[in-house]
Parts: sequence; structure tokens; C-alpha cells
Amino acid sequence: MARPPRIANRLPLDRATIYFLTFCVEGRKAVLANDRCWQACLDTLRRLDRWRVLAVLMMPDHVHMLASPVDREQSVSQMSKWFKRWFDEAYRPAWQWQEGVFDRLLRTEETASHKWRYIQENPVRRGLVARAEDWPYRMMYGALDE
Repeated sequence: MARPPRIANRLPLDRATIYFLTFCVEGRKAVLANDRCWQACLDTLRRLDRWRVLAVLMMPDHVHMLASPVDREQSVSQMSKWFKRWFDEAYRPAWQWQEGVFDRLLRTEETASHKWRYIQENPVRRGLVARAEDWPYRMMYGALDE
């Protein structure tokens, strides 16, 4: 099945383009939440020179990210391709990534800091930790409020 065409970024030019991205493991296998995967993820993020990663959180079966393209028209699918390729080079997983990436352009009624607070509660909602700040596989890079 063909993917629908990407809708153009119609945010005002003075508004930052920030995407909420989710990369899932095929079959939602719980293989990610470990120190070795986390280090591979951080190493991969350093290589993404066309994107500014604001925050990232790795769950056992998926990765959430808030990211902004250096060029506002930069392709999310290309970013996804390179993230997965470079992660796989660094980690050599025995599993596969799910095809594609879930992406959502943050609109004016949403802020990156609100989305980041929501993302950080993910391990708490899943019963993995009692407090969001106890989850070890999260990193905030930019000017988001914690």
C-alpha cells in the first residue's frame, strides 16, 4: 500500500518545526531498555547532523524523540532511515525495526515542554518505575523545562 503524500509544513516561519517521533521495534519486542542499546542510541543521535534532537526516551519496545530539522523541509522519513541504519551499525541487533516512523508535527496549542513531560511519564504508566525521574533511558538536550 502506498503512503499518502506528506503534508507541507505550514507553520509560520518564525515558529520552530518540532516533531514528536516514535520508532518501534517490529512485533513490539521488549529489547531496547538496556545500557548497551541506550549508548548506541546516544551515539546515533550525535551523527544526525541535519536534525537537532531536543529530547529522547527509550522504552523497552520503542523510542520517543522530540526533534527539529535544521532545514524545516527536511524529510522525516530520511531521518528515520538514518537513525535506524546508524543504530543498527552501532548495536548489531538480532531484531528489526518496524517499518516507518510515527511522526507528529507539534502545533501552536502544544509545546515541546508539555510533550516532553507527557513522554517522561511513559515508564510510570507502564509500571516500570514509580517516578519519571527514575527512568535511566532518557535525555533532554535543549531548552525544554523538566
